[in-house]
Amino acid sequence: MKTMTKRTAVAALTGVMAVGMLTGCGEKKLDGTKTVATVDGTEIPLGIVSLSVREGQAQTEAMYKSFMGGQDYSIWSMDAEDGKTYGEQAVEQSLKDVELMYIMKEKAADYNVEVTDDDEQKIADAAAAFMAANSEETLQELAVSEDQVKTYLELQTYKSRMHDPLIADVDKDVSDEEAQQSSFDYVSISTADLSDDEIKQKKEDAQKILDDLKAAGSDGDLNEIAKSVDDSYSSVSGTFDVNEDAAKEDSDEESDSSSSSSAYPDEVMKVLRTLKDGEIGPDVIETDTSYYVVKLDKVNDEEATETKKQSIISTRENKLYTDTTEKWLDDADINVEKKVLKTLKVTDNHKFSIATATPEPTEEAAATETPEVTEATATPEATEETEATTTPEVTEAASYNTDSSLEVTDGNKVNIDYVGKIDGVAFDGGSTDGKGTDLVIGSGTYIDNFEEQLIGAHPGDKVEVTVVFPDDYQAADLAGKEAVFDVTVNGIYE
Repeated sequence: MKTMTKRTAVAALTGVMAVGMLTGCGEKKLDGTKTVATVDGTEIPLGIVSLSVREGQAQTEAMYKSFMGGQDYSIWSMDAEDGKTYGEQAVEQSLKDVELMYIMKEKAADYNVEVTDDDEQKIADAAAAFMAANSEETLQELAVSEDQVKTYLELQTYKSRMHDPLIADVDKDVSDEEAQQSSFDYVSISTADLSDDEIKQKKEDAQKILDDLKAAGSDGDLNEIAKSVDDSYSSVSGTFDVNEDAAKEDSDEESDSSSSSSAYPDEVMKVLRTLKDGEIGPDVIETDTSYYVVKLDKVNDEEATETKKQSIISTRENKLYTDTTEKWLDDADINVEKKVLKTLKVTDNHKFSIATATPEPTEEAAATETPEVTEATATPEATEETEATTTPEVTEAASYNTDSSLEVTDGNKVNIDYVGKIDGVAFDGGSTDGKGTDLVIGSGTYIDNFEEQLIGAHPGDKVEVTVVFPDDYQAADLAGKEAVFDVTVNGIYE
């Protein structure tokens, strides 16, 4: 069963895992000492699962806010699958994640993975810092003890260190034929929900763009031409699979988000596959919802092909990891105390947030992998006035560095703008509207694979990011669909 909670990729405990509670629900306090499940005879206390649930809850809410323009709205009480709400589903998924971490600890020695005495000391220090940073009220809501925090951090360390050994044997041989990509530029003009007269005008605009592009020739700037017709129009760059069989295999693989051709309508692909380097589509392309003007850049784009190779390898790695860990869970002797589990609830009026401290690492700290610590302060529930005037994702004053020689790396805090499109059409809530938003690369705040695709970019770069929304995404019109985000990297915080 797919769930809306994102699996956290913990990079070997590096900093502070801060959980801050938004109070105001008055729910019954948990007993974190109760056993919620046993895995191969090892008891799991409810407090550890509670900590995992709240971390996942906070990350999911942050992701939703980022894609919906900073708006706060209800998600956890909505129906998901099998008669469960998303909140109930989130609790079950967190328990499964914790169960897997216990299994990984059992199997760590088989993969030469260990947590050393030095690691344990750092984990103990991190747990103590967590307890000190959080209010007594927050700790009571989490129902977690210092020993349980230590256990949770230890389990996350094992999980992090088990990842690479688990995927070490994946086949990394990808042929040029399998991965070859063509690159192109295009303008899409939406005709959705327009009157006949408005659609007619849009077609005239598209024809004007095409005519001017043809007059300019292969060196013409499609973006400038589009904006000269209407300032609301702009061009976008895209790539697609040269090998149609490979493209079909990609679209048939439900778990593969690397398919580049499936992001574009068949009418567009049919024309693109007839073009050569620098050629312009002979006519305006009409679909049910848009008009397109296209220009092929390169039939064989070497850089895009290399990126696709890495994407294919990443997909293989994810599959191997998932297949292996799912089998471990199936084979394990797991017993769940359902009555205890039901006491742990995720609701819309009981919110948690994560404020991760990211201190500048010293050479010594980088070498020893300092455990993740968390600072959490109790935050009163926002009033209607506050919600109406506060937009936490938007930065009012740019204090980031715009030096184009800088490069985005894992862990960087960046400021970005983006416009999300499905089948070339922008969707509601998928844009920053040029206001800019901050993002920590590797934080897991955004949807799977979004952040990773920004690594290597420079301030000023425009990056095309392709993602697939979860099948059970809260916005039904986006669920299960592939989206292309045109991302501008405004700068990097130092």
